[in-house]
Amino acid sequence: MSRASRRKLQIFIRRAYEDPTPEDGYRVLVDRVWPRGRSKAVLALDQWAFDLAPSTALRKWFGHDPKRWEAFEQRYRSELASGEQQDRMRRLLSDSGGRSISLIYGAKDENHNQAVVLRDVLSCLSEE
Repeated sequence: MSRASRRKLQIFIRRAYEDPTPEDGYRVLVDRVWPRGRSKAVLALDQWAFDLAPSTALRKWFGHDPKRWEAFEQRYRSELASGEQQDRMRRLLSDSGGRSISLIYGAKDENHNQAVVLRDVLSCLSEE
């Protein structure tokens, strides 16, 4: 299939504390830790991709400090560049079956979190 005839994959980011919607498509939790106070049933996940989340060391170093955002983004992209992570991301894209994907995260900051970075990386990977 040519690139021109392919539909661009939609990848959304959603907070774990927002209720799921029918438009979410394939819902994937992308945190290493389970969102406090949220049950499996409420989250309505298709997958928990904890291995795609930032390493524990990187997550703790970042601490959701916006001043560290640029360095965090660069370090997280480095983690995602490994062959193992590339394989995991390709598997996630395949598992979605062409449906839109919603990356679910627990952080309060909607602009400075791992789902923002992962969405961008997955978008590029899906266009290859």
